[in-house]
Amino acid sequence: MSLKDKKCVPCEGGATPLSIQDEEQYLDALSQWDIDREGTHKLSKTFAFEGFLDAIEFINAIASIAEEEGHHPNISIYYNRVLIELYTHALSGLSINDFILAAKIDYIHIQ
Repeated sequence: MSLKDKKCVPCEGGATPLSIQDEEQYLDALSQWDIDREGTHKLSKTFAFEGFLDAIEFINAIASIAEEEGHHPNISIYYNRVLIELYTHALSGLSINDFILAAKIDYIHIQ
């Protein structure tokens, strides 16, 4: 099953962030996302659009998916560019949920 077809699951007590090897494996399934490993590991990608309203539409679509999944990204907008940053706050690192949400975001971006 592809990442975009999976469902985020709540993190339970005692869970640990993904290993670097697991991060790399899941990263290979995504398109042009980066992992910042300075401090808390975070997954990020910047998307570019024709204009501001297109960027806002994209953010609204992400908000709907994030609510459905119960997993919420950090979102920054710079006119026609949207920066998405994902990490699992409860773990202070990356979980499978971050990669699932990233795959779903990629999918809506290409629609």
